[in-house]
Amino acid sequence: MQAEINTQPLGTPDVATTGTGQLEKFSYDNKIVKFFSIATVFWGIIGMTVGLLAAIQLFYPLFNFNLEYTTFGRIRPLHTNAVIFAFVGNALFAGIYYSMQRLLKARMFSDLLSWIHFWGWQLIIVAAAITLPLGFTTSKEYAELEWPIDIAITLIWVVFGLNMIMTILRRRERHMYVAIWFYIATFVTVAVLHVFNSLEYPVNFVKSYSIYAGVQDALVQWWYGHNAVAFFLTTPFLGLMYYFLPKAANRPVYSYKLSIIHFWSLIFIYIWAGPHHLLYTSLPGWAQALGTVFSIMLIAPSWGGMLNGLLTLRGAWDRVREDPVLKFMVVAITAYGMATFEGPMMSLKNVNAISHYTDWTIGHVHIGGLGWNGFMTFGMLYWLVPRMWKTKLYSTKLANAHFWIGTLGIVVYAVPMYFSGITQSLMWKEFTAEGFLKYPNFLETTLQILPMYALRAVGGALYLAGALVMVYNLIKTAGQGEFQEEESAEAHALKPVTSVQGEGWHGVLERKSVVFTVLSLLAILIGTVFEILPTFLIKSNVPTIASVKPYTPLELQGRDIYIREGCVGCHSQMIRPFRSETERYGEYSKAGEFVYDHPFLWGSKRTGPDLAREGASLNRKSNSWHYNHMVDPTTMSPNSIMPPYPWLIENDLDKSTTMTKIRVMKEVMGVPYTNEELAGADDLLDAQAKAIAENLKEEGIKVSKDKEIIALIAYLQRLGTDIEVKENN
Repeated sequence: MQAEINTQPLGTPDVATTGTGQLEKFSYDNKIVKFFSIATVFWGIIGMTVGLLAAIQLFYPLFNFNLEYTTFGRIRPLHTNAVIFAFVGNALFAGIYYSMQRLLKARMFSDLLSWIHFWGWQLIIVAAAITLPLGFTTSKEYAELEWPIDIAITLIWVVFGLNMIMTILRRRERHMYVAIWFYIATFVTVAVLHVFNSLEYPVNFVKSYSIYAGVQDALVQWWYGHNAVAFFLTTPFLGLMYYFLPKAANRPVYSYKLSIIHFWSLIFIYIWAGPHHLLYTSLPGWAQALGTVFSIMLIAPSWGGMLNGLLTLRGAWDRVREDPVLKFMVVAITAYGMATFEGPMMSLKNVNAISHYTDWTIGHVHIGGLGWNGFMTFGMLYWLVPRMWKTKLYSTKLANAHFWIGTLGIVVYAVPMYFSGITQSLMWKEFTAEGFLKYPNFLETTLQILPMYALRAVGGALYLAGALVMVYNLIKTAGQGEFQEEESAEAHALKPVTSVQGEGWHGVLERKSVVFTVLSLLAILIGTVFEILPTFLIKSNVPTIASVKPYTPLELQGRDIYIREGCVGCHSQMIRPFRSETERYGEYSKAGEFVYDHPFLWGSKRTGPDLAREGASLNRKSNSWHYNHMVDPTTMSPNSIMPPYPWLIENDLDKSTTMTKIRVMKEVMGVPYTNEELAGADDLLDAQAKAIAENLKEEGIKVSKDKEIIALIAYLQRLGTDIEVKENN
């Protein structure tokens, strides 16, 4: 493939391709970029530190600190939200605000909207940092924040989008450069994903229930979850790659035609791939098949983008050896290529049967997160800060040191996770010559991989250390320069187009920003409609089970405690149709079992055993076992890495919410509680709690029926007790 330099209307970023109209003087707003950059670094260090703490907790449980607000279940979502939405989110906004102004030859439409966006986003992050450790969570992965914060996210996202679209409409550059395409797709798709996945009904200010249940909730969640990776962690960073890589290398993008193919195929195909997170689950087979097919197809556009980035460096590879900015970006793009090959491979059912629920997935995710998002952000900051402060980078040697420390950190983090994941899968599935599970005790596997967890923490510490080196380098760089708050610029105003001859179909489309935005929206809606609507409209896609009953008031309260404590982060509730799983846990899971689960709790990782049949005869444990296990897990499972939960014995159950929760379930969610059950919810709760407390007393444990532990035991003992039933389509 030959480089398309002369025929490419995009050229090198910031080089005008139109020169009509009156010359106008204006300025770029660097101050908003500065603040987003500072927030990127600040939240990045916090998010990485919390991640390191979570990694240590998995092999050294003492670091849960025996406190209610610092357990792994509470801080894991804090880590993921801090890294995704605080660190990466602020980074993409910094890059978009800087590049967009220069690519469009226009200041942002409204300084006021820019600052509302900045401070609103930071307040959302602070709200997340407060509420998640307090246990206010929906439990839906990457969407754990409760409904008031979801509304705030929607409003701030609209502010960002309005500012962006209006800037595009007021541009002085006729054609929209490829980075702008990806920014537009990011805005429209994230808006759709967030709104539809966050549809929930409030119980009170800090508690809500998803309007979807069971299989439907799982499909919507992973439609969101996978595409949050696609359109928050990928498409905007591809836009940044298309801007900052050519600028740093001083080379035009390798291929304009490849950019077009990359963009449209990526946004169309990506939206279909979410079901590959749910292979071998109770999701209908046709949806699983669609997810697999489109996941494999994703390799082509993803690698097209990777190659377009790497080939942009043709003739500039000597500079890569010396320039830390290019080093970071080359490794970032390579990590993107690795992750976007591995992801489709893990979507093959034979591979997924091995990788799912294991640490293999954790390694895969962090290749993308640490390598692609992290290193692209570091490269961008090393390029941005010296230019905004009108100086040179304080120390190239320190930047290079950061690169090698960070790269080593990624390797030391990811490789143990791959070893750990394969070990887990092999041990879970191994049988003896006599046909019995070789490792029936789940804890045997956990103990085997503890050294891998320790190595993972070392890798995370190295990565964090490299980031701290960057902080010092950037502070010193800013200290020796002078910040340029307003950067003067000039460009010709656009005149009306009188002819489109020679522009090509896509060149014409690049001039029509509204049409381009609408077409981007349609591209992502097609897959959404074809995948999700049948699950809601075709009743036979989710067979019902006659004897599956709603949770009792006490069990529902216990389920909410289970959600609050983040138990779903370590325990799945989905038994796949493999002999190794049915021998270990019991009958495989059916779609009809989850019709009253708002939200679903299938999980995505097994640090502990699956709990789908915890109350069934095969796995049923006594009430006293559960009580002692929550007080001190090691008394029931020696060497367990699960933290203790003593506050469950001390905290009174908040029964004031019981009737409200039952009413919401009955009147809003359609759960078939009778009017008598609604009116007598408190009495039903007390009767069941009293029975459990009396049983515990008989086994030598004296505890009040009003404590949270009683509700949690009720929920755990309910799990899997409705399975031996006839399905009704």
